[in-house]
Amino acid sequence: MAIAALLALVDTATTLTGGTWWPEDPGPLAWTLLGLQTAACLSLVARRRAPLTVVAVLGGFTLLVTLLISPVGALVPAGGGHLWAPYATVVAAYGPLFYRRHRYGRRTALLALATLTLIVARVWEPSGTVLALGILRTALGPLLALYVDARRRLVRALTGRAERAERERHLLAEQARTEERTRLAGEMHDIVTHRVSLMVLQAGALQVTAPDEATRRAAEELRTAGAQALDELRDLVGILRTEPPGRDEGRAPGAGGLAALVAESTAVGTPAELLEEGDRALASPVVARTAYRVVREALTNARKHAPGARVTVRVAYGETGVRLSVRNAPPASGAAVAAAVAVTDRAAATDTADGATAPAGGGSALAATGSGFGLAHLRHRIELVHGTLRAGPTPEGGFGVHVTLPAYVPTAEGAV
Repeated sequence: MAIAALLALVDTATTLTGGTWWPEDPGPLAWTLLGLQTAACLSLVARRRAPLTVVAVLGGFTLLVTLLISPVGALVPAGGGHLWAPYATVVAAYGPLFYRRHRYGRRTALLALATLTLIVARVWEPSGTVLALGILRTALGPLLALYVDARRRLVRALTGRAERAERERHLLAEQARTEERTRLAGEMHDIVTHRVSLMVLQAGALQVTAPDEATRRAAEELRTAGAQALDELRDLVGILRTEPPGRDEGRAPGAGGLAALVAESTAVGTPAELLEEGDRALASPVVARTAYRVVREALTNARKHAPGARVTVRVAYGETGVRLSVRNAPPASGAAVAAAVAVTDRAAATDTADGATAPAGGGSALAATGSGFGLAHLRHRIELVHGTLRAGPTPEGGFGVHVTLPAYVPTAEGAV
């Protein structure tokens, strides 16, 4: 509407100042034509819905003025050699090619523009200046329309290609993760299940042959724990083999379960404190589950390598990322933890994969049960969601795990 009103004012001012067909002594006919010209310019309001109609209206008005000047002779312009067409024809010529959509074909649009060019350039009255200006006026709009339309099609094609490439990348990554999960499931079944089964069988034999009640009770507890571990391992292998990545939301509580982890750690003798900043809702579900696993692994390592030491868990939720740190103090002293090691042992140093070495002093029996790859696997999981992990001894003699995660990760890229 604003463009139509602006061009109507420009064409009216140009006409009244003698720039086009306005006569020296205007009469009723001239004023009537001026009103028709204003109405024709205002028809640009419909250039999006009916571009051919706008071209027909402006072309018809230009033809009417041209015929009244010559051969009818009812109108004598003050200045000769001008174009009688309004400037609104420039914008009108833009519409047929750009707004045609599926209402009519390109041939119809080109035919309408060719007709408009013949009328504006007055080919039946050959004049180099008029022909050049007329063709320039009606060709500028179509050329601009063709450029904009080609650019729009190119951007759409490139966007579609990028989306297809992204989908293919996600499918390939999902396939690779599925193959890796299957491989891990096979290794767990072949190695871990075999060893734990032997442990359960040996505990059962010890229960039968034990000479005293205390040993039989301990063997029964060991056998029960081993059988429970086998059941949990069997469930985990089934999950790895059947469930696609990103479908284990119910198995990892996410950020909301951090308080439960801290409370559980405190209940078993490792006092822990949880400090949270920001809104948990800023972290996507995949990020929240990854943070839960980080805290769980860090608390497990603290119980193994620094029994009785106080642990501080800090989580800061931001709009762009989540910062997480788990720091434990040196192991508590006293008879209850006389066998505890100082912060880290050789297995923990292997976990960090940062080249840190643990202080000498041996390891506890509980620490010796670790695989030595806890933090290494955790680092791989964090890298899958484009995060970073730093772990190593603290100046106070404890151990710290520091993780930075993005606030949002698409499900196709989530950790498994």
